[in-house]
This record gives sequence, structure tokens and C-alpha cells, in this order.
Amino acid sequence: MTAPRKPDLTPYLGQRVRVIVDRPLGSVHPRHPDLTYPVNYGELPGTTSGDGHPIDAYLVGWDVPLREAEGTVAAIVIRPGDHEDKLIVVPTGAACTAEQLRAAVHFQERHFAGSRLIPGTLGA
Repeated sequence: MTAPRKPDLTPYLGQRVRVIVDRPLGSVHPRHPDLTYPVNYGELPGTTSGDGHPIDAYLVGWDVPLREAEGTVAAIVIRPGDHEDKLIVVPTGAACTAEQLRAAVHFQERHFAGSRLIPGTLGA
């Protein structure tokens, strides 16, 4: 069985979404114990990404561990050669620059060659 095709996530830009957190801020990556999450990370229920699981999202702008959150999609992280891209979700009404978003997800995205950010229209 083949994995679903990698979906185009651009329609999510600027949209309000709900994220169920499976890796709260401060938690350790389940397969890489040297990687601690400086942001909350989870998935959008009812969606499917290229790996057959729900679409993943970084939650940037919350400074406490969460179980779930609602926010607005501020950017997409494109991972060339990978089965899935990632969303970056911020609190609705928050203004973040592309550089702030890039810095927030660098802890993980630095491990993916060619990873790039498609910012939405939020912030400067």
C-alpha cells in the first residue's frame, strides 16, 4: 500500500485551525532523546498528510505546554523530498515575522535539507 500523495497545504494559510498537541512544549522527541521541543507540536484532526497521518503543526506563540489549541495558520514549512510538510500556527491576532517563525522551528527543521518557509500574510 502506498502512502497518500503529499497534499498542497497553501489553502490553510490564514485559516483558523484546531490542533491536538502530542508533543507539548518542553517534551522530548520520542525517537531522538537529545531533541527537546521549545514549542508545542501536534496535528490537525480529520486531515491526512503525505505520510497517511494527520497534518502536523508547530504551535508558535504559546509559552506553556498545551493539550490542544486553536489558532491561525501563519506559514507552511516545505520539506522537499519528504512525505509531508508542516503548518505553523500562531494565536489568532498575533503578528509574527517570517524570521521569527523560521527561528521557532529551526530546532527541528535544521535536520531537513532544503526545508523552506512559505509565510502567510500575518505580521510584518
